[in-house]
Amino acid sequence: MTILFTDARLIDPETLTETRGNLVVADDGSIAGPWSGAKPPKGATVIDCGGKCLAPGIVDWGVKIGEPGERHRESFGSAGAAAAAGGVTTIIARPDTLPAIDTPETLEFVTRRAAGASPVRIRHMAALTKGRDGHEMTEIGFLLDVGAVAFTDVFAVCADSKTLSRAMTYARSLGALIVGHPQDPGLSAGAATTSGKFASLRGLPAVSPMAERMGLERDLALVEMTGARYHADQITTARALPALRRAREAGLDVTAGTSIHHLTLNEFDVGDYRTFFKLTPPLRSEDDRQAVIAALAEGLIDVIASFHTPADEESKRLPFEEAAAGAVALETFLPAAMRLHHGGHLSLPQLFRAMARNPARRLGLPQGCLSPGAPADLVLFDPDAPFLMDRFRLRSKSKNTPFDGARMEGRVLGTWVGGAQVFQAEE
Repeated sequence: MTILFTDARLIDPETLTETRGNLVVADDGSIAGPWSGAKPPKGATVIDCGGKCLAPGIVDWGVKIGEPGERHRESFGSAGAAAAAGGVTTIIARPDTLPAIDTPETLEFVTRRAAGASPVRIRHMAALTKGRDGHEMTEIGFLLDVGAVAFTDVFAVCADSKTLSRAMTYARSLGALIVGHPQDPGLSAGAATTSGKFASLRGLPAVSPMAERMGLERDLALVEMTGARYHADQITTARALPALRRAREAGLDVTAGTSIHHLTLNEFDVGDYRTFFKLTPPLRSEDDRQAVIAALAEGLIDVIASFHTPADEESKRLPFEEAAAGAVALETFLPAAMRLHHGGHLSLPQLFRAMARNPARRLGLPQGCLSPGAPADLVLFDPDAPFLMDRFRLRSKSKNTPFDGARMEGRVLGTWVGGAQVFQAEE
């Protein structure tokens, strides 16, 4: 069925433009292009956007889903529903499951499960080493054959540089993308906050921002040695940025991302040991937050992701240093990003370049743009609509959001995947 979106603010992350106009979706679920005719195409369904924003659906890189092993925290069904309500049309799922996604059989299983349970697209990263234990690399070639889009051990940083260099060399020969978590594992072990006066006053175990720089420097040296394609999943400190800049200037095939929480929160939000604000890596200083925003605006950092990490009540209702790290974010991703827009840091096209186009391009996916022929994965939203965040209204099984009770702006009105509507906001 042909669809005509009329009177929309079209957010184009490729041209970095925002224009008022109409958009046609072809009956095969792809974008046909803009429409300037006096009448709708014959047989088209007309959707009046009322001057609201129409953008490519978010491609969320780094989502934790609890299948297999932790389905009580999040299932493919609940994650897909939360994503659709948050304007996320493609989930890039992490392999830190129980067991890890480290064999072709496990990857095929979760791919089938996701396709049957989720209203949005789900693609999977696979583990870089078996069991994510950093000792023996996985069957990268076979995993690529069954659909792995990248390889990562997530937060289980491989401390053995020889093992990592071998994996990078093999990945380069296959054109596979390695995703690293830039942290020195020794320094960051057991840390709950970033070192500084605030951590000392609270008496919490802390890690220096230098741990991120040291981890990144090691990974980039191995990239230079092996020629691998590499993506740093979360750059959160100012001290890591010079190393990233040097790698880019040297022509290494390196990109970087950051998390929406580290762009919108800082170490003081931990307050009186509020465990919903315990993240990996820990929240940083305000100076770090501002430096990372500037790097994102410049294009030095390419990707914003939610790093959606569901945790049950029991694992969060513990002393701060013992509580599970992470926060759910599929539904809060877009409104949190609007804080950067309303604060004058990034335009809407810049935001969607980092949330949709850049992750899709780096992973070799056709999503994330409004170009003719691209999949009609779209989100219609009102960037100015205010609301009070209530975690118990989230569609995720877990409710561990740091934005509970916060006043936010940005409401998703509708979400389409391949031209089919998968979410419509209640009136």
